[in-house]
Amino acid sequence: MIGFYDYTVILTYLSLMSGTIGIMLCLNGMGHPYLGMFFLLFSGLCDTFDGKVARSKKDRTTQMKKFGIQIDSLSDLIAFGMLPACIGIAMLRYTMYIPDLSGVTRYLLTHYTLQTQIVLNLIAVLYVLAAMIRLAYFNVMEEEDQNRDETGAKIYTGLPVTSAALIFPAVLLIHMLIRADLTFLYFGVMLITGGLFISKIQIKKPQNKGIATMIFFGAVECVDKVIGEHKVVYESSVTNGCVQYTNIGTCCH
Repeated sequence: MIGFYDYTVILTYLSLMSGTIGIMLCLNGMGHPYLGMFFLLFSGLCDTFDGKVARSKKDRTTQMKKFGIQIDSLSDLIAFGMLPACIGIAMLRYTMYIPDLSGVTRYLLTHYTLQTQIVLNLIAVLYVLAAMIRLAYFNVMEEEDQNRDETGAKIYTGLPVTSAALIFPAVLLIHMLIRADLTFLYFGVMLITGGLFISKIQIKKPQNKGIATMIFFGAVECVDKVIGEHKVVYESSVTNGCVQYTNIGTCCH
């Protein structure tokens, strides 16, 4: 077989697989944004340590190093480019099925359904495009490896694509706290984040331990949210001996 399969690339492969699973869940049925967010966080956790694991092997060949750089970027495009966009689409589809939704979201989705969907889908497409440009630029210029501040900390030019694993879960965390629909806020954050990907701002790389801690607690919150929502949906669906499953129809006994 072509390629490399030692321990130095396992986390990168897991990140890509996690992102792919998250995309499939987001696009299944009515959409599962919280399940997608869990896999986004898992991919972020894998990405946090994949470089450190790869560098632990001292006898890596030039081919292995170049292969690692390429698959890392390809994996990042799926996990932190495509998956956040699909989570946004899942949130939009989920929102359209909420019967008692009110406010600006309901008004736009009711009176300007097609226009609203076109604009939000365009934002998602532009976000993925910005993520691809950012990753391709990183591979060509390799500025992240060359720029460091006076303390020796690595400096990024433009917002790293992997920051999506921290930014978008924060939006859903706000949603969990205030119990309000934040679909438009999510897409607004997506638009801003995409712009920051291709900007020339200088950002110091955070510590891996801090990133891993935030991702871990975010994943716990997502799991708790998914379990809670499924419990509520199930309990509210059992009426007169009829169990209704939102995504696969109705089963009566």
